[in-house]
This record gives sequence, structure tokens and C-alpha cells, in this order.
Amino acid sequence: MRRLAPALLVSALPLLLFGAFPARADGPLPLRSAAPQLHRLEAADAFTFIGGGDIALPGNADPRVLAGVRSYLHGVDLAVGNLEGTLTTGGSPKCSGGKGCFTFRGSPAWAPALRAAGFSVLNVANNHALDFGPGGQRDTLAALQRAGLLEQGLPGQVLYVSIRGNRIALIGCAPYEWAQSLLDITGTARLVRRAAQRADVVIVYIHAGAEGASAAHVQNISETYLGEPRGNSTAFAHAMIGAGADLVFGSGPHVVRGVEWYGRRLIAYSLGNLAGTSTLSTSGTLGTSALLRATIDTHGRILAASIVPLRLSTSGTPSFDPTRDAVSRIRELSREDFGARATRISAAGRLSRP
Repeated sequence: MRRLAPALLVSALPLLLFGAFPARADGPLPLRSAAPQLHRLEAADAFTFIGGGDIALPGNADPRVLAGVRSYLHGVDLAVGNLEGTLTTGGSPKCSGGKGCFTFRGSPAWAPALRAAGFSVLNVANNHALDFGPGGQRDTLAALQRAGLLEQGLPGQVLYVSIRGNRIALIGCAPYEWAQSLLDITGTARLVRRAAQRADVVIVYIHAGAEGASAAHVQNISETYLGEPRGNSTAFAHAMIGAGADLVFGSGPHVVRGVEWYGRRLIAYSLGNLAGTSTLSTSGTLGTSALLRATIDTHGRILAASIVPLRLSTSGTPSFDPTRDAVSRIRELSREDFGARATRISAAGRLSRP
């Protein structure tokens, strides 16, 4: 069992042991099952959570890239983002360039930089997790482990953490075979139901949907991008809530999307790009970003929630946006896409039920 901080103890199902079972030459890292070990600390109490979108950090590590969000991440119990790419010095790229070909590879030294910025868990269920093959994936997971970071999003994986007595299950999903498949709604719902039986709170990360400025709306259809199936994020998120998830949030479209209250639970469909040093476009709405902050009790109820509006510089560095563009955009998209189920969002970014 790895310790992240005095208030956070962890276990994983299946348990991932680095070096115990090497990756297949033709596929992602295999897993094996293990019984969850839940460690109860102090008396149950509410915990604070913050979630962000896509993080694509190539080249050498530069902690200054994340300086603008450090204060928000350090002020919570559990901080989760999506690692869009690999942390490795080896591996073979999945493609050699050309239209629609993007591969992200950063130094393993980014892992301690992400930990120092305040992240505790990184989602690895996304389309860039195998940019440099199984070896690159293995190096990435090892770098996270060495830095004291936890990963979520491998096939069949449920990550369990305990914070002040709250047993929390985290599951990352994307429409790929090397992730817990977002295309397999029935199978993933079964995984969520099992997690809900063992944990007080279940949080599901989705990496789903088409990409680009034209992909801001949630349409309750099966989306594609460059001919690739990207799932129906509405059907998937609703099914996860029905199976016992208490919060669904994520990324993928590279723009912010609306926030919906569904079955007394919160769904934030996309928080946009969180950080991308000269990798992700930041022009126009692609540079509008957000963090989702929430206080959650031991029954999975959202006691308080808010949007932290961010703006990415031209180089992809995030910082607080005093114009609060993300707040107004998410409010507008929520109203247009969800009607009566749209989350109410104040000018300051506070979220409340419709």
C-alpha cells in the first residue's frame, strides 16, 4: 500500500505490481485481480475534491507550467487530472506524423512535478496512453509510482482511497482496449456497481467525445472523431449514475462542456485542457479551461461545488481567469444542452441543483 499524504491511504482493484508481470509485446499492460484493502482512518467526514482536464507535457519538466493552479490543488484532499500522453524516454511512436497524427512524450521528471503541484491521482484512460507502445506505458506508470502518484483507468481497475474515513472508489474510462472501455456501458456499469458495494463514494472519469471548437455541445449521440468511435457520453454517464456513481466528470473534447444534475448527482462532461506546453491548441475557446471543486460527504452527496475558471496562455500554461469565461460558457452550454436538468451556476462559479 502506498501512502500519498497523512490523510490519504490507498489500495487498488485489480492490484498493479510493477515488474511482476511484464507487458505483452502487442498490447497494454496486463492486470490481475486482488481483494480490495480499505483502510479506515478518523471518523467519517466530508472531503474536498478537485478535478481537471487534459494534461499534455512533452519534453523536459518545468514546474513553472503548473504554478498557476498549484494553490487550488494543494487546498483539497483529492486532486485528479488526465495525463494525456506518456512519461518515457523510450518506446516507438504509434505513428510517424501527418494529418491527425499526434504523439505526446514527456520526461519522467514530470511525475514529481505533477505531485509537487498537488495532484494525487492521474487518469491514464485516454487516446494517448499508448503513444509510445506498451514500453512507454510501463515507463509512465512506473514514473507515477516513484513520484507517489496513483493511476486510474486501466482495464478492470478500481482505485480505492480512504480519506478521513470516507472510502472512495475511482474509475477511469475511455473508448479504447487499453482502458476501462467507455464503449462497454454494461460491463463498466457492472464494475461501478461492485465498487459502490465496497465504497462510500464512487467517482468516474470519462475521456469521451469528438474534439475541437465545434464539439462543445453534449448531444446524446454516439460521437466520432477522425472516424474513430468516441462513445455516447450522455448514455454512458447516465448509466454510471444509475449503477451507483456519485460524480462523473472528465475531458476529451479539448473544450469545456455543460454540467448536468442527473439523479441527484453531478456530471461535468468536459473541463477542457488543463495544461499543454505547445502541444494542445489554446486559440479561442480551446484556451478556456476549468477545475471542478466539490465537497462530498460519506453518502456521496455534493455539499458544495464550484467552477474555478482558468485560461491557458499561448504556450499552454494555465492560470486563473479573472474574466471567468469558463463560468459563463459552462452556464450557457448547460442551459442549452440540459434544459431543466442544467446545473445552476452563479456569477462566482458556485454550482447548485436546478
